[in-house]
Amino acid sequence: MWTRAELKARAKAVLRGNYWKAFLISLVIGLSTGGSSGGGSSWRTGGLSELDRYGISSSDMSALIVLIISAAVFAFLVGIAINVLLLNPLQVGGRRYFIQSAQYFDNRGCFRFAFDGYNWKGIVGSMFLKNLYIFLWTLLLIIPGIIKGYAYSMVPYILADNPNIGAKRAIELSDNMTRGHKLDMFVLQLSFIGWYLLGALFFFIGGLFVRPYEDATFAELYLTLRQNAIESGMCSLSELNLYYPGQEEYNF
Repeated sequence: MWTRAELKARAKAVLRGNYWKAFLISLVIGLSTGGSSGGGSSWRTGGLSELDRYGISSSDMSALIVLIISAAVFAFLVGIAINVLLLNPLQVGGRRYFIQSAQYFDNRGCFRFAFDGYNWKGIVGSMFLKNLYIFLWTLLLIIPGIIKGYAYSMVPYILADNPNIGAKRAIELSDNMTRGHKLDMFVLQLSFIGWYLLGALFFFIGGLFVRPYEDATFAELYLTLRQNAIESGMCSLSELNLYYPGQEEYNF
């Protein structure tokens, strides 16, 4: 069993002397996981007579509406493509950095690892399916979507260990790893709110400096859940590309 105090203590130890690099990595993770906000605009017309006054026919207005809708659909598809093809691999690369750092392993080249051809394909497919599952659960009800968000939250970490484990297996393993831990994970996440509120007092950017602490803590959580999964037989060392006893190097 794990406690918040233990995870946070280990995270602080990892960040000591390595904070600013972790800060930059967390900025990338924040970019890759942050939601986009868009403002909507509303406009009203006073009927065809108002349009005619400005020389705008109903056919012109219909064409304009079609153009606006087409542009919106195109922007939406481009946004999805950027998220799937670029931001998701960035997130996995960032998670790998914190996993490596937590074990005091070489943490260089983590983003290069995520964008390596074969690794990139595995990450793109697995993260897309994971996000699709969460989206479909959220369509049912908000609460099931939140629960599945925690259930599948270890997928990026699993892919950071083995990008080619397979989408369904990564989701299944994350679900098994987090079983019985979701409420504790929720409380762990809530425990950072005070820091973010304090950070918001500093021109709303202070929260950025809390993010490495949170990312390092959740990397510690993954390592704990991973160890539990290995010891309980949920997965094997080789399935996660981990070292065997006495093995100096594992080729990815």
